[in-house]
Amino acid sequence: MIDRAGLHEWRVIGAARPALPLLLTAGRLATPLRKVPRLGWVVADPVTARTILNDPAHFNLLGEGGVGHMWAQLLGDWVNDVFDGPGHHSLRKQTRDLFTEESAKRLADRVLGPRLAEAGADLAAGRTVDVADLARVLVGRIVADLLHLHTAGTDQSYREIFATGEQLATLALHASTSTHLAPSTITRGREIVARLTANVPEAFRTAPPTTVLGRCRELGVEQQHAQGLSTLLMVAGTETAASAMARIVALLHDTGAQHDVLKDQELIPDAVREGLRVTTPAAAIGRSVTADVTIAGRTLRAGERVLILTHAANNRVGGFSLDRGYLPEQRQLWFGAGRHLCLGAPLARAEIGGLLRMVAGSGRSWTIRGRRYRRRVLIPSYESLPVTLAPAGP
Repeated sequence: MIDRAGLHEWRVIGAARPALPLLLTAGRLATPLRKVPRLGWVVADPVTARTILNDPAHFNLLGEGGVGHMWAQLLGDWVNDVFDGPGHHSLRKQTRDLFTEESAKRLADRVLGPRLAEAGADLAAGRTVDVADLARVLVGRIVADLLHLHTAGTDQSYREIFATGEQLATLALHASTSTHLAPSTITRGREIVARLTANVPEAFRTAPPTTVLGRCRELGVEQQHAQGLSTLLMVAGTETAASAMARIVALLHDTGAQHDVLKDQELIPDAVREGLRVTTPAAAIGRSVTADVTIAGRTLRAGERVLILTHAANNRVGGFSLDRGYLPEQRQLWFGAGRHLCLGAPLARAEIGGLLRMVAGSGRSWTIRGRRYRRRVLIPSYESLPVTLAPAGP
């Protein structure tokens, strides 16, 4: 029997980065750890991956191969302190209550609720809704709220915000073999950051404490760090959240699991968790080795790179299944692990859950009317995924 869900997932991944399916497939052989020319040490085992991510004494993000190394060039040297230095623990401690499950749900309900209600009404009336496009609009709304951007309040204005954030994230495409950025790339990246954060200084002074920037001010977080935190949340969550939203709608459709969700919407959190495991939008995580260490019988030397193939590690147990349940070895590896577990994880879950509740809200099954995959992008995703609902019963 053809695995339609798996086939479409590989097509999404291959359209984004043609070499990625080959790397992820070959990565299954990198168990638990293997050295590959140009890439460094490659890991595709969830337990080994978690060991590395939970070992700040020997690995960090700031050296060659780590994402912090790239962002420090774009945002400034202060990133070295906030990403993995003494300021990292302090900032996370100060801001951890900004993204609890409860606060994330409030934010998503406030910012996304009205637009999701419109989309739900369109579906219920028999109209087609492109959930891939809608996902980009929803994420654009979240970015606008986080950074207090002035918008026209239209879907197109939020698409443009998403596209700007995507431009910034796509700079990482040029860092697949080295996180040293060319001067022209740094200049372009800083211009994008300046556009996205133009309103932050004023918002930091005036925003109410119910907002992220206002809460940062009340907590005593420096404006520069609050601005950087908002920017990094935007970059980390722009393409990844939008990708997961549409791909999980497709997975539920392709596997037939939508019928279980339609019967019992209490399964939506399980669908979000399992969907994030299978899609793992950020397919790889980089780290630099800061001190010699032996892991899984291999000696890694200071200055070397580690590439953790999170997608391969998460998918070792198989495809999408709502019956799979919680997997201790994976846990939330799609959000990272340890001190760098994604701060915005609750917000991502709230965004995805909100979209799934909208699509499933009428209790009627949905059909995908066509698919187009995004090409040459950092995060694999659908360009278009139009869906319609089955006709209402008598």
